Amino acid sequence: MADSLDYVRICESCPPSDGWGPAVTTETTLDGVPYAPFSKGDKLGRMADWTTEGKDNQRGGRQQYNRNYRDQQVYGAGSAITFNAPVAEDESSFSIVSNARDSTKTRFGRGAVFTRGRGQRGGRGDTRGGRGTAQRGGGGGRGGHGYDRGGRGGGRGGGGRRFGWKDWDKPTRNRDASINIRADWELLEEIDFNRLGKLNLDADEGEDLDDYGFLYYYDRSFDKPQIKGNERKLTAVDRAAYNVTTSSDPVIQELAEKDEATIFATDSILSMLMCSTRSVYPWDIVIVRQGNKIFLDKRDNATLDMVTVNENAVDAPLDAADGNKDAINQPAALAEEATYINHNFPNQVVSESESTRVQMAHANPFYNASEDTDPPASKAYKYRRFDLSTNDEEPVYLVVRSEVDAVQKNAISGDDQLVTIKALNEFDSKAPGSGGALDWRSKLVTQRGAVVATEMKNNSCKLARWTVQSILANADVMKLGFVSRASPRSNDRHVILGVIGWKPRDFANQMNLSLSNGWGIVRTIADMCLKRDEGKFVLVKDPNKSILRLYEVGSSLDEDDEEEDEEEQQAEEAEDE
Repeated sequence: MADSLDYVRICESCPPSDGWGPAVTTETTLDGVPYAPFSKGDKLGRMADWTTEGKDNQRGGRQQYNRNYRDQQVYGAGSAITFNAPVAEDESSFSIVSNARDSTKTRFGRGAVFTRGRGQRGGRGDTRGGRGTAQRGGGGGRGGHGYDRGGRGGGRGGGGRRFGWKDWDKPTRNRDASINIRADWELLEEIDFNRLGKLNLDADEGEDLDDYGFLYYYDRSFDKPQIKGNERKLTAVDRAAYNVTTSSDPVIQELAEKDEATIFATDSILSMLMCSTRSVYPWDIVIVRQGNKIFLDKRDNATLDMVTVNENAVDAPLDAADGNKDAINQPAALAEEATYINHNFPNQVVSESESTRVQMAHANPFYNASEDTDPPASKAYKYRRFDLSTNDEEPVYLVVRSEVDAVQKNAISGDDQLVTIKALNEFDSKAPGSGGALDWRSKLVTQRGAVVATEMKNNSCKLARWTVQSILANADVMKLGFVSRASPRSNDRHVILGVIGWKPRDFANQMNLSLSNGWGIVRTIADMCLKRDEGKFVLVKDPNKSILRLYEVGSSLDEDDEEEDEEEQQAEEAEDE
């Protein structure tokens, strides 16, 4: 207070003419001291902070009312602008280059800059775009596989598409349909995967009608971990295997004449329909209605017979048209390689012994000793019936031809267990299209769960189909073999790295596979065809969208098949010449 009084005396003793600034009047002074009116934000009784007052880069404006800064407010900041002298020039655009290190910190670290999220601002999704965006044709919904989705945090925030890492650099994939859609075909229904995912129908466990063929015992030595560098080679075993379509099966024809069911199918065709919401690649199913019966058929050399590779991977293998110059890693070449492996692998992992062979009630219905030079493979064909009725007044039954590959003894009870055998294949864990798969040679034993989880993600549709086929056959165990190339640059030599077995229903629970949803899809498609007159229909998976389309084709489909057969015959003759 002594300093303040001295300051007042000095100001009062100075004559007005000798001082600087505006003239001192009683209107703007309080006992000779200039004063400023208080603002509502000022707190009385505090020491004035003269060092920070008037600096633009300090706390002021709205921040002075923030409760976080209530102990650091500037006294008189609300009205300090009253006594600021007007600037002679606008120096707001003037700046100097600072060599000081930027000390700005964010929650992600000093100077962090994120450019992956390009969506509109409206949440964390704008700066935390996905780590790899699934670029698959389609639209809408989480259940479908044809949606562009940002990864972690990509779905949150405002509108606009979320882009993932290097999503801008991915080529647009325009696949061709599996069948030529003719102009005279009538489009009956168009169903997206969201609607299919909501269908449900509870069916029974099924009953056995008859069984054919024989089975060898599974060789349990393949369950042991293979020694690195001393893996077993996959060998080609010449055995006759058959994949006859539904309407050409003599047993199904006999069952249809006896009115055993309304719907008839094979496990391969039925599993594709039941797992259609997981599919990405195009496919088609021919549906024939004869009287009050429905036959689910496939065309010759149909895509249903091929085993896909990494169909559901985020970075699925590219075609040659999309820029893939590696011929052996293109989708068609990988599918042919996987089909070859799945033909030979089940024949190699069984012990062929006539003394221990398990014979079914009837012989193989497709094997003809006078025509087939190769002996039949270990295969049992089980014809089973399922109840798809929604009420007792209109019963609807389905008969399916299912397949079993081998038999093994239960380790506890000693009873025979039915086994289905499939094989996953690894082409190159470092090549584009591998889907981030781990190296099986080093990780299959130590990180088996991670390897299987990655395969569930990259091959969701294929594994779901295999699981459904095992459940339809009422198999006790499903064996999955892990087959890899001997060299990543060659697709004609393979080694077996290991075999893992699961109970089919337990594996279905791990994959979140709903059988009731599959039965609902089958019954819905069958009802659509039963409402129409007799004829042929084609169910087509759109090549670039998550949509199924049902066409009524009449007799034009037979004409197309004849034309394709003629073209194939001409091509074969040209090669022979």
